Amino acid sequence: MTDVFLIAGRRSPVMPRGGAFAALAPHELAAPVIRAVLADAGLPPEAVDEAILSNALGAGGNPARLAALAAGLPERVAGLTIDRQCAGGLDAIRLAAGMVASGQARVVIAGGAESYSRRPLRLAQRPGQPPEPYDQPPFTPWPGRDPDMTGAAAALAERLGISRSRQEKWAIRSHALALAAGHSDIVPLAGLAADGFTRDLAPRLCSRAKVLAGSVTSATAAVAADAAAFVLVCDAATARQAPRRRRVLASATLGARPEEPGLSPVPAIRAVLEATGFAPRDLERIELMEAYAVQALACIDACCLPEGRVNPQGGALARGHPIGASGAILATSLFHGHGPGLAAIAAAGGIGSALILGA
Repeated sequence: MTDVFLIAGRRSPVMPRGGAFAALAPHELAAPVIRAVLADAGLPPEAVDEAILSNALGAGGNPARLAALAAGLPERVAGLTIDRQCAGGLDAIRLAAGMVASGQARVVIAGGAESYSRRPLRLAQRPGQPPEPYDQPPFTPWPGRDPDMTGAAAALAERLGISRSRQEKWAIRSHALALAAGHSDIVPLAGLAADGFTRDLAPRLCSRAKVLAGSVTSATAAVAADAAAFVLVCDAATARQAPRRRRVLASATLGARPEEPGLSPVPAIRAVLEATGFAPRDLERIELMEAYAVQALACIDACCLPEGRVNPQGGALARGHPIGASGAILATSLFHGHGPGLAAIAAAGGIGSALILGA
């Protein structure tokens, strides 16, 4: 098995659903980012062996193929689309790393693209009944173990004693750090070069936020959004020619209790820490998904992560949650850091993914 490296990582701005990117399909979000990643690495499109794209809300049709063609990749690049909901963007990178490690490919574009604005309307067909619209598909075969995501976050907060005040403080921190960050990893798109939701979030505004469930409010839950993010995954020989590289040290995707999706990254985080021999204090940077403030805080507590090193440039609470792209955004941010770092994300159905990059 050969060593695997990331040699470039970029993302689009993140825009709330129905906002500045509402007219763009997933492949239109993805193509400029893919071209920028190749330019950063100094590689021609012909060097790419495969493109893996995560997309959770589309209607099939292999968006990875559309994105590859739109970005100018060779027609021989078939494109592989995956759906593991929120974890898909990180898992696309894990799949790419496996292809490179096993010698099936030398250079793979991997990440995700999601247009919440352009998602198709979904109808459930049942024999003898008219089609019924639905928003959230089933994530387990047992309705009693398949909670609404916001309700599950509220229940987790109550069980763990994570107060509304602590959740709001985390959300305020996320926005403040995002406002202070430069975000050099962003590829301008549609004339925009910054995330559209980030704001000066104050305690007074949090106090007026709409309650969604229990202690979870609109200020402590990430908004639905549109965006794309990709990294370039390659072997050691290719990485030696790149201006920047980060070695993939470990990755894991594991299932957990479907009733508590917010805690699902914990087994994956523990697995990659064990695989590398790192303690949480050894991690210089941690990119942790903030679908809900309570989900991030619960994982920080459970894994004893150093809170000050988590999301140093803000997280999804400050930018939004483009489901299939969110894990790739975490990896892109981690790529631009220094020293050993961790990216981790939760997904519906009780799935967690984690990745550790070396210096």
